Amino acid sequence: MVCLVAGQTTAAETTATKSKVAPLKVLMVTGGSSHDYDNQKSILEKGIAARANIQWTIAHQGGKDRNQMIELFKSPDWAAKYDIVVHNQCFGGVTDVAFVERVAQAHYAGVPAVIIHCTVHSYRHAKTDAWRKVIGVSSFSHEKHRPLAVRNLQAKHPIMQGFPKVWNTPNGELYKIDKMWPNCKALATAFGEDTQKDHTCIWTNTIGKGKVFGTTIGHHNETMSTDVYLDLVTRGMLWACDKLDDSGKPKPGYGPPKTK
Repeated sequence: MVCLVAGQTTAAETTATKSKVAPLKVLMVTGGSSHDYDNQKSILEKGIAARANIQWTIAHQGGKDRNQMIELFKSPDWAAKYDIVVHNQCFGGVTDVAFVERVAQAHYAGVPAVIIHCTVHSYRHAKTDAWRKVIGVSSFSHEKHRPLAVRNLQAKHPIMQGFPKVWNTPNGELYKIDKMWPNCKALATAFGEDTQKDHTCIWTNTIGKGKVFGTTIGHHNETMSTDVYLDLVTRGMLWACDKLDDSGKPKPGYGPPKTK
């Protein structure tokens, strides 16, 4: 299912600015196993639309099957109409190399991406590094569920301005990071009690012509629903589109809807 979500595209700047700036066309790809994607797509849709001048298209495909090669990705031009893609999916059983490399190619070609939680574990057993290079990190397992103390490593980075020095999440599922790829830059870490070491949980990456913002945080709805999380992901999305200024604010025309 692919649906267009309209009516949430007005920026907070002056009427003149708003009339000149088209909303960012954002594709959310969601679906797969082990997560509440029915509710998470609504949390992200409403939360980010309240913070940025965007127009959503939501592709919720694959049901709850981790082995699904969803229809959207079977076209080589699957991302061509969009300014950015938000990936919040869990298809860890898919290993078809040609399929995975087709998904990755859109971002190599320059379409920015936001990578959320189990997207990192999607396609993780495929015998190609194409998707891992897009993400910026490699991970194959996670720790037990527990709240996380997320430490801000780059407080002056535009994405991390406004993020707490330490954010204690309501709940969490820390992904064990096995490798960081060369263009990946860690923005925050959390300590793994099982592994007894820090793991990157917020980062940026560049691949080909594309910019990527990623976070492994996002398993639990109560964490995703917080202002801290939604503010973070919005800034990351705008950064990947070059619509975030150096102070961590949306560039003119790309801010939140005007409140009455």
